[in-house]
Amino acid sequence: MIERPYLVFLGDVPDRLAAKTAYGIVDWRRDWCIGQLRLPGCNADTGLPDMGIAEAAANGARSLVIGAVNPGGTLPEHWVTTVVEAIEAGMNVASGLHVRLGSIPAIREAAERKGATLHDTRHADRQFATGKGTKRPGKRLLTVGTDCSVGKKYAALAIDQELLARGASSEFCATGQTGVMIAGRGVAIDAVIADFISGAAEWISPAADPGHWQIVEGQGSLFHPSFAGVSLGLLHGAQPDAFVVCHEPTRTKMRNVETPIATIDAVIEETVRLGRLTNPDIRAAGICINTSALDEAAARKCLDEAAERYGLPAADPIRTGVAPIVEHLLANF
Repeated sequence: MIERPYLVFLGDVPDRLAAKTAYGIVDWRRDWCIGQLRLPGCNADTGLPDMGIAEAAANGARSLVIGAVNPGGTLPEHWVTTVVEAIEAGMNVASGLHVRLGSIPAIREAAERKGATLHDTRHADRQFATGKGTKRPGKRLLTVGTDCSVGKKYAALAIDQELLARGASSEFCATGQTGVMIAGRGVAIDAVIADFISGAAEWISPAADPGHWQIVEGQGSLFHPSFAGVSLGLLHGAQPDAFVVCHEPTRTKMRNVETPIATIDAVIEETVRLGRLTNPDIRAAGICINTSALDEAAARKCLDEAAERYGLPAADPIRTGVAPIVEHLLANF
């Protein structure tokens, strides 16, 4: 578990997209955050109070969370001083970058000296068994996508939040580095050795009480040539009873490749076909559409048309909330 409250570190990122981890944390766990730390030249702002290390430590910050992403997942050399300062002030450090914090001598030495914990959320701190596919109790929902980066994490978080608001037993199961920081635990499934992906998914969503929902954060897409392997392993290990298809309606090609974007119909058909290996009763429960690029009228039309075409509730987790999907889930699963 990553100790909280968090001081969210944005470094000197050039724009909002480069701080998407920070924004995800603030959007869903603002009450876990005490402030943000920005270096000169930073062009992102989560809206949290700006704080230095000393002020944040005096106000009880327990972890410095690196909320920035960059090509290659490296930690810029000029950020190291800030990370070491946080450790010296008594904080742990969490990072979703590819580089391991402990591989940087100054950070490793400071952590050893102060007894700080370094959380490399992209890298699991344990080994996993291979997946077994044995049916286990509990209820599970997996978010799947027509592409990567279409809102699977936000959909899963919104569904979990709505279930809890209705008094249902539910938990969000994180499978990406940002999700781990939002949940405080989990596994970045894309960094697990291929043979153990389904086993890691089983570990993330273990046997539970029959009425308990585990909302598993999806990754990639079964149709994306770069990430389909991760998506399939997660599907088999999560063993979902229900799945929600996530889609961005303005895209024509999948992210960073020339492959045409998959259709919702194809995703539903293929998810059911492949998911039956570990759960013969798998069914679609709804559609989440990221309408951020559409105006209000176009967004409403898009959602209405999807609901009519697929006979499933359709919603935008941010714009409309996911109440229709959760109502359908509770009534039919």
